[in-house]
Amino acid sequence: MNMHANRPVRTLIVDDSASMRATLKRMLSADPGIEVIGAAPDPFEAREMIKALNPDVLTLDVEMPGMDGLSFLERIMRLRPMPVVMCSTLTARGAAVTIEALRLGAVDYVTKPSGTPEDIERDANLLCEKVKTAARSAARAGPVRIAPQPAVGGGGGEGRLIAIGASTGGVEALFSLLPALPADCPPVLIVQHMPAAFTKSFAERLNGECRVQVVEAQDGTPVTPGTVYIAPGGERHMELSGGVSDGRIRLRAGDMITGHRPSVDVLFRSLVPVASSVIAAILTGMGRDGADGMLALRNAGAHTLGQSQDSCVVWGMPRAAKEVGGVEREVGLLGMPEAILSACRARKLGSV
Repeated sequence: MNMHANRPVRTLIVDDSASMRATLKRMLSADPGIEVIGAAPDPFEAREMIKALNPDVLTLDVEMPGMDGLSFLERIMRLRPMPVVMCSTLTARGAAVTIEALRLGAVDYVTKPSGTPEDIERDANLLCEKVKTAARSAARAGPVRIAPQPAVGGGGGEGRLIAIGASTGGVEALFSLLPALPADCPPVLIVQHMPAAFTKSFAERLNGECRVQVVEAQDGTPVTPGTVYIAPGGERHMELSGGVSDGRIRLRAGDMITGHRPSVDVLFRSLVPVASSVIAAILTGMGRDGADGMLALRNAGAHTLGQSQDSCVVWGMPRAAKEVGGVEREVGLLGMPEAILSACRARKLGSV
């Protein structure tokens, strides 16, 4: 995206609620790095304002009368790709629509501000941070599709385990990567940063797209080949307890790590005792969660992959992991499924 580094991020708000438009404008305008150039009550007016004002970033309500936010987003990503931050509600309906929006190419989402003054201030800081990050991100013309991969073969991946960490842009990346995995791939443990209300909907939506089974992880569940376990958002970290062949999911309470719970670092560190059987990948995301855990895994003998800068929405987490020495190999998103499965096959033959 052609951005002028020294000027504020020119932002257009789209929301059918006048009070919400005013709230979002007040929150965004308080940041000197953001300029609100307009606010539209519906996609039809927004379309004309986009043509006239050429914003850097759009904030878009997921649910509006007339043309809903999803239909408008799909049209934007097809005709004029640009960074979009969705504004969602913490409801089952809001979660499902937000997941679909991220799959279609929205950079990120925020929940609509509510609660105490302290909550509103926290929401305002997060909204501004995400809008500015979106402005620096790579706008894409719809979701990337990766061709399905051949089966791993020979018993369904016993003795190996795949671990993935992702944040901003990760939903779209996982909707591309996971459907390419064969039904008999090794078990996959994933930490994707998102709220508790979203992870169950995310797992269910992915499950409908994949040959592997995708579930929201539960404490004590045995880890089995052909299954992807999504760490539930909220109050607990996800770890592996036991070995690869007899391991179980462990969800435990704990402080936030690098600002996150669940944390990619916590998952990766729990795999260090079985590192020689682990293939770990760190995908697009803001921040540095997973960097130290990936370094620990690599030092212990795991095969570690980082998503390449040119294929990331935000090259934050993979960059941090690379800078500390945790990334053995950089791979584009299109090549990530084959890179993961090649590492699985190679480890099985003892050649890595």
